[in-house]
Amino acid sequence: MTVIGLDDTDSKEEGLCTTYVAAKIADGLEKQGAAVERCLLVRCNPAVEHKTRGNAALSVHTDADPVLAMDVLEAALTAARTDDPATNPGGVVAPGNPAEVPEAVAGFASDAVCDILDVDTALTHAVEAGYETISLGNGRGVIGALAAVGAYRAFEEWTHECIAYRERDRWGTERTVDRDSVFAAAEGAYPAAWDSVDRVEGHAVCVPRTPCPVLHAIRGEDPAVVKSVSRAIEGEPVAERASFVTNQGTDAHLSRVDAAANVVDGRSFRLTATVSNRPETGPGGHVFFSVEDGSAELDCVAFEPTKRFRDHVRALRPGDCVTVCGEVGEGTLKLEKFALRDRVETVAATPECPECGRSMTSAGRNQGYRCRDCGTAASAKVERPVERAIDPGWYEVPPCARRHVAKPLVRGDFDAPVHPER
Repeated sequence: MTVIGLDDTDSKEEGLCTTYVAAKIADGLEKQGAAVERCLLVRCNPAVEHKTRGNAALSVHTDADPVLAMDVLEAALTAARTDDPATNPGGVVAPGNPAEVPEAVAGFASDAVCDILDVDTALTHAVEAGYETISLGNGRGVIGALAAVGAYRAFEEWTHECIAYRERDRWGTERTVDRDSVFAAAEGAYPAAWDSVDRVEGHAVCVPRTPCPVLHAIRGEDPAVVKSVSRAIEGEPVAERASFVTNQGTDAHLSRVDAAANVVDGRSFRLTATVSNRPETGPGGHVFFSVEDGSAELDCVAFEPTKRFRDHVRALRPGDCVTVCGEVGEGTLKLEKFALRDRVETVAATPECPECGRSMTSAGRNQGYRCRDCGTAASAKVERPVERAIDPGWYEVPPCARRHVAKPLVRGDFDAPVHPER
């Protein structure tokens, strides 16, 4: 076996898509008589500043010999490079079984999904493993390329994606996709295929708005299901389809921390703490609140594009125990999902007079409360039940705001009741 890894062939301005380049590499290998066992789509750390939208790295698992693999890879990277100076393609050719890469390479892949790595470390691991590398520009693409090589050993949880690509002369133009067919196909396959649409917002999430070659992309648990959904969507001609095994929808990017003091920028975390202030809606519709756990206080935000998710956040109260998940930047956690663990059920309230039913007033500092009319007294405030607009369990941003690697609640295996968004 030979593993071909590649990354950073796309551009925010010029379009293209690394998945498309990987699909073309697979096609090129097969045309030269090599077999392709699978293509792997690995979403790396979504908090990396210089990423393009999805921060995807790719690998192709093939029986081609390393010399042929490098020839095809080099031709593809050279052809794929755009005029964007921020695009820095990189590739790795790794002889051997993808499930048996060196431990250091698998560890590098695991770190690449939740940490920030450098080119020199990637090159060192590649040399020590006996891999060939190729890079253009500043060589940054080698980081993702090596991560894609090591990912098959690094991770156990995988999902599937079927991507339909546009005809070349349509790239950069408005897509023609029949909306009704998208929603019908999505409804029929849910929950085996997820995040194809946002039913509440009426948005076809699977159809991108960038100038890339992708017409639509369907994600789910089973390769046959995502292919069937893709084929059921009507619209402009599909030039070709490609299937990928991927870490999308797995929460692989979240690192569990036991203290807010250990949270740092540029990474994504899962932390259990206590809500320390009432959520407030700020300018632009963003909702802010903080949590604390004794070690530090952490600001959290639900941005306006998360839409109705913000209503769940607004329902939180100081004292609630929550688990918050999301990327951290400038000391603030950008919420992707949260779990309400234990909710405040009562509030301290001024006691009422048992004789007349009126609220008592303070009898003075540390002297309790009394009714001025009846003379009755109470030593302290009382606990009064409070109605809550939120139940315990997990809440998530809607599909229109979901990160590629974030795990949808409908996939299950969460540690509390779930309230999935469709």
